[in-house]
Amino acid sequence: MAAVARPARAAVIGGGVIGGGWVARLIQNGVDVGIFDPDPEAARKIGDVMTNADHAVGRLTMAPLPPRGEMHFAASIAAAVTGAELIIEAVPERLDVKQAVYAEIEAAAATDAVISSSTSGILPSDLQAKMQHPERLLVGHPFNPVYLLPLVELVGGSATDPATIDRAAGFFAGLGMHPLPIRKEIEAFVADRFLEAVWREALWLVKDGIATTTEIDDAIRYGFGLRWAQMGLFETYRVAGGEAGMAHFIAQFGPCLKWPWTKLMDVPELT
Repeated sequence: MAAVARPARAAVIGGGVIGGGWVARLIQNGVDVGIFDPDPEAARKIGDVMTNADHAVGRLTMAPLPPRGEMHFAASIAAAVTGAELIIEAVPERLDVKQAVYAEIEAAAATDAVISSSTSGILPSDLQAKMQHPERLLVGHPFNPVYLLPLVELVGGSATDPATIDRAAGFFAGLGMHPLPIRKEIEAFVADRFLEAVWREALWLVKDGIATTTEIDDAIRYGFGLRWAQMGLFETYRVAGGEAGMAHFIAQFGPCLKWPWTKLMDVPELT
């Protein structure tokens, strides 16, 4: 990873829930942000996110933060990205919309600016397919609320320069995040694929009358959710294996994987 350093200036294109969360994290970490969103309510919506972010961070930590950055609402994408080292795209999940935004970004941004898409599932190779300089685009997939959760998955496409991922990792680490490079691009990346499996099984438990939505949420928040926050999945099972670790755990519980317990490959009818 490149040296950990906040970008001197950033831009956020798209002021929805994720874009607003990015603005809050950047501002709270002392970075000036240029913002573009055609929604006339964008300033109010981002202001609401900032209020929530300030309240949440103030309650969760007493660590001193750097002097706040400033936000500047721009009248165009070109104006927003001028002078930005890090450009975050957070527009709707439509490939054509994102590619049109990249064309405007490339026409105005510095040639060495890192362009990071917040997509939660589109392959970066598809995102960069029509770019003049695809080597500077990657996916930087955050988790909501962006101003609190530190994970950001970094996914490069077939044309992404490894130096771009390295530089982006340094930027995000400078914002107090945990950049996690993904070894190969795959739809939905890593964390969301895992969550989708849990979500699918939860829907079946509700449909079959096994548990209510509240009961399922309680099973997570009062049980393994607390443990996973500290240990993750594999470390939890390694510890459960005792002195022999994962080898013992797999020997004891591995056969269970062949039991027809779950319905992960089926989708219940949603109403």
